Amino acid sequence: MCQVFAGQDPDRYTSNTRRLRLNGQSTSIRLENEFWKVLDNIAQSEGRSTPAFISKLHSEVLELRGEPENFTSLLRCACLKFMEISSARKSFGIAAE
Repeated sequence: MCQVFAGQDPDRYTSNTRRLRLNGQSTSIRLENEFWKVLDNIAQSEGRSTPAFISKLHSEVLELRGEPENFTSLLRCACLKFMEISSARKSFGIAAE
């Protein structure tokens, strides 16, 4: 089973830094390429650019919980949540909104 994980294309887990604005503040976020792909898909499904989606998410987290201790971890977990929801929809034959 580990061969499946160990044998994956290294480009998937290579990190990439993107510069963007979070609620008016210039910042950079470093994530693995595969997470960027998922975030790009989430943003597209929301009808937003990836920076606009990330900024909106950051605003909502601030409002609900205050400043996150590790925003990049939150982004990775958001990707996992999106994949969970997508998988559940497919299992139940629900079309994406």
